[in-house]
Amino acid sequence: MKPQDRKAAIAAWKERKPAPAGIFSLTCTADGQIWVGESRNLEAQQNGLWFSLRLGSHLNRKAQTAYAAHGRDAFLYAELERLSDDDNTGTLQRAMLRDKAAAWRVRLGAAAL
Repeated sequence: MKPQDRKAAIAAWKERKPAPAGIFSLTCTADGQIWVGESRNLEAQQNGLWFSLRLGSHLNRKAQTAYAAHGRDAFLYAELERLSDDDNTGTLQRAMLRDKAAAWRVRLGAAAL
């Protein structure tokens, strides 16, 4: 790699926008169960969720059991809320995500994921 290409790549990496954080839900259409979780990277969350469920290694045993019983086609993933770019920074982000996820759980009658 040429030195100017390397410098340009480093500059582009430093200027990249952070991944969007927010709240998501997982719904089992077969039995109506809903789980709500929070993520600091919504773009990667869905892929990671399907991967762990498919492998049988998801930490939420009820969601894993429902997935094993009904299969992938019975599940829906949805983004419920994205944090704005102003909210998408460091220290308060985790607490904000936790509070918003709790509010969504109450609103939907959902369990934690």
